[in-house]
Amino acid sequence: MASLGFSTILSATAPLQNLSQTKTSPSWTSSLAMASLNFSLKNPFGLKSSFVNHGFSLQSMPFPDTILKSQRTTGIVYARAATEKSIYDFTVKDIDGTDVALSKFKGKVLLIVNVASKCGLTTTNYMELSHLYEKYKTQGVEILAFPCNQFGFQEPGSNPEIKQFACTKFKAEFPIFDKVDVNGPNTAPVYQFLKSSAGGFLGDLIKWNFEKFLVDKKGKVVERYPPTTSPFQIEKDIQKLVAA
Repeated sequence: MASLGFSTILSATAPLQNLSQTKTSPSWTSSLAMASLNFSLKNPFGLKSSFVNHGFSLQSMPFPDTILKSQRTTGIVYARAATEKSIYDFTVKDIDGTDVALSKFKGKVLLIVNVASKCGLTTTNYMELSHLYEKYKTQGVEILAFPCNQFGFQEPGSNPEIKQFACTKFKAEFPIFDKVDVNGPNTAPVYQFLKSSAGGFLGDLIKWNFEKFLVDKKGKVVERYPPTTSPFQIEKDIQKLVAA
């Protein structure tokens, strides 16, 4: 993997130490996600939050601009072999608790994003997502927003509170769904699919609020973007899929 362009302090606890002491083969790296890890990342946004998930702690998120400079501007993706499933195989609950078969979006370009109401990235992302939706909704583009409270506990409200916040403050008209987990043992099946289709630069894990997946008209994930990629930076990729 290419250099991430930022300083990561990695401190492994006993499980990882045992791996090195027993001289396990290079395949031990596949078990890295099961070790208890501590990451410390420099925070360009001044956020002072932390959470525990998958046995590790992420502090001071999200990520420095140098990450974006070290990768291509529109996104970071380490593609895997395409799964046989598509996004259309899943049914989710919307913000009002109603079951929604994602097959209703067949033939459309989808931008899927985990949202939060109290994040340093909230205002920019909601404003730009609303702008893109208004611009492209008549061209077959849908934005699917999944609230998540796993990152700094920045989506603590109830579904009605989240809906009121998004629709009143930012005039969001795109579909908003039930609050979900995107990491850990209770990960929503749709997010298991998204992550298995396109791994990120720290593996499968969603890194923070407003990570984004772009899905083509056939229901396949074609691109994954880190939280610091703004919706406007994705517009050219959306245009290409619309025209395809």
